[in-house]
Amino acid sequence: MPEATKNDHPHNEEEELDIDFSDLEAKYATNPDDGLETFVVVDGAPIVPAAKVEVLTKVLLKLFRSVGNIKAEDGFFMPMDEATGKSKGYVFIEYETPQQAQEAVKTYHQKKLDQRHTLLVNKLGDVERYGFAGNVASEYVEPTIEPFKPQEHLKSWLTDSQGRDQMVLHRGDNVGVFYNRKSQTPEQVVDRQHWTEKYVRWSPKGTYLVSIHRQGVALWGGDSWNRLGRFAHNDVRLIDFSPNEKYLISLSMEPISIPPPDSPARAACPFKEQDEGNHVVVWDVKTMLPLRSFPLLPGEGPSAASKNGPPAPEKKIVWPMFKWSSNSKYFARVIPDEALAIYEAPSMGLLDKKSIKIPGIVDFEFAPAPVKLEGHKATAATEDGGVAAGEQILCYWTPEMNNQTARVSIMDVGTRKVIRSRNLFNVSGCRLHWQDQGKYLCVKVDRHTKTKKSTFTNLEFFRLCDKDIPVEVLELKETVINFQWEPKSDRFVLISFLDQGPLATAPVANRNTVAFYAFERSKGSQGTWKPIKVQDKKATNSIYWSPKGRFVIAGTVRPSSACEFEFWDFDHEGDVKAAGAEDLPANLVNIGSCEHYGMTDLEWDPSGRFVVTSSSFWRHAIENGYKMWDFRGSLVREEAIEKFKSFLWRPRPASILPKEKRKQVNKNLKSYSRRFDEEDAMEESEASRQLILKRREALAEWREWRAEMEAHLHELGLTPESDLIAAADGDDDEVIEEIREEILEEKEEEIE
Repeated sequence: MPEATKNDHPHNEEEELDIDFSDLEAKYATNPDDGLETFVVVDGAPIVPAAKVEVLTKVLLKLFRSVGNIKAEDGFFMPMDEATGKSKGYVFIEYETPQQAQEAVKTYHQKKLDQRHTLLVNKLGDVERYGFAGNVASEYVEPTIEPFKPQEHLKSWLTDSQGRDQMVLHRGDNVGVFYNRKSQTPEQVVDRQHWTEKYVRWSPKGTYLVSIHRQGVALWGGDSWNRLGRFAHNDVRLIDFSPNEKYLISLSMEPISIPPPDSPARAACPFKEQDEGNHVVVWDVKTMLPLRSFPLLPGEGPSAASKNGPPAPEKKIVWPMFKWSSNSKYFARVIPDEALAIYEAPSMGLLDKKSIKIPGIVDFEFAPAPVKLEGHKATAATEDGGVAAGEQILCYWTPEMNNQTARVSIMDVGTRKVIRSRNLFNVSGCRLHWQDQGKYLCVKVDRHTKTKKSTFTNLEFFRLCDKDIPVEVLELKETVINFQWEPKSDRFVLISFLDQGPLATAPVANRNTVAFYAFERSKGSQGTWKPIKVQDKKATNSIYWSPKGRFVIAGTVRPSSACEFEFWDFDHEGDVKAAGAEDLPANLVNIGSCEHYGMTDLEWDPSGRFVVTSSSFWRHAIENGYKMWDFRGSLVREEAIEKFKSFLWRPRPASILPKEKRKQVNKNLKSYSRRFDEEDAMEESEASRQLILKRREALAEWREWRAEMEAHLHELGLTPESDLIAAADGDDDEVIEEIREEILEEKEEEIE
């Protein structure tokens, strides 16, 4: 049989090279990283002899099991050097899922195991991908930079020429933002249907409008009101911001669940394995990513259950669950009866890596502003790296227990040291009331008699800015049910009633006492708080201070009934002070009153000029809508709205105007009143508006004509009279007074 030649074969070599196998290669292509996603390589581990391998293995397993489940069989491998009998200093670990391996890299890469050893953790797939020559391009390729897109001005509403405040109205399925036009119909900025599925809220500085949805939380703002952020947290119920708006906390009664690794929804899920089952999430507002999640405390929410079957009774959730320090650097919550857990932002770790053990702790409050302690050098840092004007302070209290008295303690958060404490006796409960500048702390101590049949209240005032933080006690025979400091002041209002014990007859409707207090500032540190005015036999149960101070509303709020309000001015001008209050820095006068049937909410606007009472459909369906009043209690505008849900003023950020400039503006405020009066008249009616605009136009035309005439005189070489007067600067002025008598009325009378 003759030997076959190349030309005899039906498919020669050149034809074989022309065959396209790309479809088969794509179909059966393999990923060299398959099977390596769950492996990590830990370098930098201690090199130990065989006798210590077991101990080192336990240490590393405990460390790396904290981020995921390590496979039971061959999931941990530590290579040994046969020549020396010691470990080689690196370890291979296999997790159950790639996400757990990724979390191990994120958590423990560059972690110091001790002073001599720092762990270097990498995914085995990354070692294969980047660790061999030729896998990474040697030439630098400049990345493509997307063109800069300027963001809308998020505080543009502050540039309104008339300085008007905005508010959001939630009516039925519609949510709208409007400018306040006093008695006129509000000016619409934006109005959308189905903007939220539950409710809306403003952020603390008014930068964002928050809408709540089944899928999570959305932030809106800017001139076009586009969506600025989205936070995926299913079935969110409650939200809270940090004071600087950098962090958002959301609560859902539905525990976090992580989709399976092979699910398409896994890539869009922002949570990790350690978040599963938690209910509370702290978010970074800028990146829209979760920083940390927390579980509910035992007894809170649907997760609480007894050990032997039926669910335990749910404990009411107190919101906000976490409280923020004034600089947003710390947030904390109470572990009931055990400890105070203080976390740092943005690391989200415990302060000094442990909770503060405080047996029996009931409640605490951060000071709302940095506190400048007498004799303490400020060490707290500001956001820009400078030194703060004071320290971050908090106050907590513990009840009587185990033969120990109740106690109120003040702590410096940065050092975790208690700087002042005070023992209390026969205590039924405490409430902590900080003055908004952090200068004073009022602890409302409800005490019981020895027979425990009735209660009364002591007010303990801590002066934080005085040496050694002295305490002044105001003893009352009544039980205080409401206490409110005046903003940026040392004055306050309280409401109390006389507790007659369980054997008393039926409760009396008008048995409350309203007391207005001021501090004896003229006596300096020797001064004390004295009542300006005390009103007995009142039904008043609510206090609403103007955000600017001075004006306060004392209200009687009844569910589904007529609510009555009295407007008070602490610095009324012109009237004689009340007897006994001549030495106090106040002149208290009742300047008005009003009534709103079915009122459910009350809100002052940021300027302190207007206050709105509203009747919400969420509470009842009786006469829903709102009424706007001025600071004297005069009705400005009212509007009945079907299915009206909420009225919220847009908050304003703190003024950046220096203190001296603010004083100058307040001093010259009356000089601006003419322009304000004109603007008010223009708003009153269209006729007044047209008349004022016509006068302004005529004045502008006259000034333009005068300027043209003066220029024409200069061209002719003539000097205007005004210039001649100005040129006679050195001449002595002569003032001539002419007195003229004019008879206005003449009347003759006969005198007997």
